[in-house]
Amino acid sequence: MTKVSFFVSVMFLVFHGTVVNANGIGQYDRKVEVNYTFDGKTYHFIGESRLNGFIFNQNGNQTVTIATLDWPPYVGRELCNLGWSLQLAVAILTAKDYRVEVYFYPWVRAVKLVETGKIDILFPEYFIEDHAPSDIFLDKKRRELLVQSNQFIGGNISLFKRKSDPFTLDNGLESLTGKVIGVVRGYQNTPEFDAMMDQGLISTVEAIDDAQLLRLLLAGRVDLIIGDGKVFNYVIDHSGFDEKTKQAINQTLMPLKPVLKYNALYFAISLNYQGWKPLLTDINLALIAFDLSGEMTRIYEQGSQCAGSNNSH
Repeated sequence: MTKVSFFVSVMFLVFHGTVVNANGIGQYDRKVEVNYTFDGKTYHFIGESRLNGFIFNQNGNQTVTIATLDWPPYVGRELCNLGWSLQLAVAILTAKDYRVEVYFYPWVRAVKLVETGKIDILFPEYFIEDHAPSDIFLDKKRRELLVQSNQFIGGNISLFKRKSDPFTLDNGLESLTGKVIGVVRGYQNTPEFDAMMDQGLISTVEAIDDAQLLRLLLAGRVDLIIGDGKVFNYVIDHSGFDEKTKQAINQTLMPLKPVLKYNALYFAISLNYQGWKPLLTDINLALIAFDLSGEMTRIYEQGSQCAGSNNSH
């Protein structure tokens, strides 16, 4: 394959605030500029803000819609540059001349919209096992509804406990018998953990997001929580906890070893999307090219250094 040179930069032009409609859905009054060079040619797009999301490459050859979530530091409306993973997604799709519509939802709703075919791509998603059941269609497996791209950079999934708890994972996941574990509703974690959860072998309490998970552990309502440490660290610093609560969480939270799994990230395409095969091919070829050129690493590293919200950018 011919080496492809990429340069991608994404920056906010302006942030004026948030307007909330009667349904409580935010309209972000700002524009996002996307610039990159693909195969020797430079591209420039301005992502226009729309109700609950953004649109890039208005005159693209074909429209694709993405359902995503606020999941910092990977992706989020309050992140500078919308987060590194969304920068990567927009660059890959517009490089293939797609008109890209990105919409933000709670994760459970995002999953439902893509599994029912109302939106084309679920992003970013973990690997979906063949046996993973759909929460939307009780008679379906998720693989009957979605097809996944090649992988890209992800993060480690771990169990976390209170430091005062002597619990260990010496016997692996069998050690979880009798424990109550906090999980975010609709999230996949690891194949082994999720299979035990689906079979009712472990007791869980569902939270609406990672911030609530942390509160459940701090309050002693669960014995353990499961998630990505990078996400928890961001939530502690940026989710509106007062200083006393931050200090309490930092003094309480402890990851268990070993790490359960490194979870790479994927595009998950609805099989209801008529052009899913060429779309999957386009995404995979672009992911390969970004990886080989080093541009994927550059986007990740640059985005990871851009800590905090876009207000501080």
